[in-house]
Order: sequence, then C-alpha cells, then structure tokens
Amino acid sequence: MSASANKKLMQDIFAAAANPDPAARDRALFTASLADDARWVVTGQYSWSRTFTGKQSILNDLHAYVRTRLRDRTRTVAHRFIADGDIVVVEAKGDNVTPEGVRYDNDYCLVFRLEDGKIKEIREYCDSVLTEKALGPFPQTPVRAVSWPD
Repeated sequence: MSASANKKLMQDIFAAAANPDPAARDRALFTASLADDARWVVTGQYSWSRTFTGKQSILNDLHAYVRTRLRDRTRTVAHRFIADGDIVVVEAKGDNVTPEGVRYDNDYCLVFRLEDGKIKEIREYCDSVLTEKALGPFPQTPVRAVSWPD
C-alpha cells in the first residue's frame, strides 16, 4: 500500500475509536487490521516496557489488562499523522479515567509499521511516570480478566 493509503487506514482506525460516547467507540477496524504476527513494543525502562508478540497477546495481555484499569473503553484522540512508505507516526492524547477517578490522559507517539494493509509493528512512546502513577505497575504475570471483543 502507498504511504497515503497507510495514513488513511490509521486515520480511519483512530476516528472510529475516538468517539466521545464510550458505547460508540469501535475497535473492529483496528482488530481487523492487526496482523496475526504483529508486535507491540512498549518502549522505556519501566514495568510496562516489554514486547507483546502476536495479535492475541496484544489484545488479551495488553489491551484487556488496560481495560480493567479504566472506567470506560479506552479513548485515544489522534491529532497528527505523518506517513512515509510503510511507516505511519501518530501523535495522540488519551482521554481516560481509572475506576478510582484518576485522570489518565497520556501523550503518545505511536509508530506503526504496515505491510499489505496490516499493522505489523507498533512502537509506543509515552509518559511512563504517568502510566505507573495512574494505572499502577504492569503485572508480572498476564492478567486475562477481560477478553478483547472482536
């Protein structure tokens, strides 16, 4: 796919998932666009820093756990997309609250690598101090309290 097609796909994914109404947020396009062998790399040197390998690990180990730590479905609003070939960089801001009422509005720089219309790799850069302050440390063992819906 071209850089513009890759950028459009990421814009569509973020638009569907950024609805202010939690019930209307749609992750179906993200899930459908995630390659089975995708990798999500949480950068840095803190408890969340690790690589989630495979679509099921990304959805069930990372995203399902994050959902247990937020009041509503996650909302991340993108405000800049930069595309170059198979890479799309997205600057975004979270709009979330924990069950305890703590705001979790992290700033993100997400670097997506796509191949044939599928997301193959995501590198996440964010405020690690805020992540651990609001969400706590990432569990040592996987927590699968909630499955990611298709």
